[in-house]
Amino acid sequence: MIKEENLELMNKFFSDFMKRDKAEKLRKYKVINQYAKKGQILFVGSSLMEFFPINELQQTLKKQYIIYNRGIGGYVTSELLNSMEECIFELEPSKIFINIGTNDIGAISEDYTKEKFLENYDDILTQIGKRLPKCKVYVMAYYPCNPKADFDGIGKDMKEMLFKSRNNVSILEANKDVEILAKRHGFEFINVNEGLMDEEGNLKKEFSTDGIHMFANGYSVILNNLEKYLN
Repeated sequence: MIKEENLELMNKFFSDFMKRDKAEKLRKYKVINQYAKKGQILFVGSSLMEFFPINELQQTLKKQYIIYNRGIGGYVTSELLNSMEECIFELEPSKIFINIGTNDIGAISEDYTKEKFLENYDDILTQIGKRLPKCKVYVMAYYPCNPKADFDGIGKDMKEMLFKSRNNVSILEANKDVEILAKRHGFEFINVNEGLMDEEGNLKKEFSTDGIHMFANGYSVILNNLEKYLN
C-alpha cells in the first residue's frame, strides 16, 4: 500500500508535469498557428479531442479537409478560457467542433461546481460568438465511458479515482445542460455517439484504452457520424 505522504508527492509530481505539458503544447500551438491557413475547420477541447486522429482517419473519406486540432489533454473549461487566442482565435476558423468539460465533470479541477462549469462554458461560447460571428459552431455531446470493464494498467484505486464523478449518469446530465447552452447561443448541439455503446450503455471495451479514452476504431465510428457536419 502506498503511504499517504508518498501519494501526496506522486500527485504533486503528476500535477506539476501536467502543468508543464499543457504550457508546452500551448507554446507549440502559438508557433504553428503562424503557418495555418485561415478559415478552415477546427477541433478544440481536452484529451478526448487531442487524441482524435482526424487527419489520419479522414484519408478514408471521399472528400479531404483541412482540419486543425487544438485539443490539450487534461484541460478544463477555465484553462480553455485562458487560451482562446492560441486554441481558437488565431486560426480564424469557419467551423468549430468543441468538446470541453469532461475533466470538469471528472473533478480534475479542485474547485469544480456544476454552476462554475456551465458559467465557463457559457463564457467560451459567448467569446466565440462575438469574435467569430460567421463561424459555424458545433457543440459536441460528451462520449460515454465504461467504469465496469477492466483495462490493463488500471487498478481498483485508479478506477475509483477516474470514475468517482465521471460516469454515464453525470455525462448524460451534462449533455442536457450543454445542449441548452448551445441553443441559447444559436449554436448546433450534435450527438455523434451512435455505435459507441454496448447493450448497457457503456463505451464498448474494444474501443477504449482505459474506459474513457479511445483507440482509432472508436474515433472511426465518431468520424462516420460526424462526416455530414464537415461539408
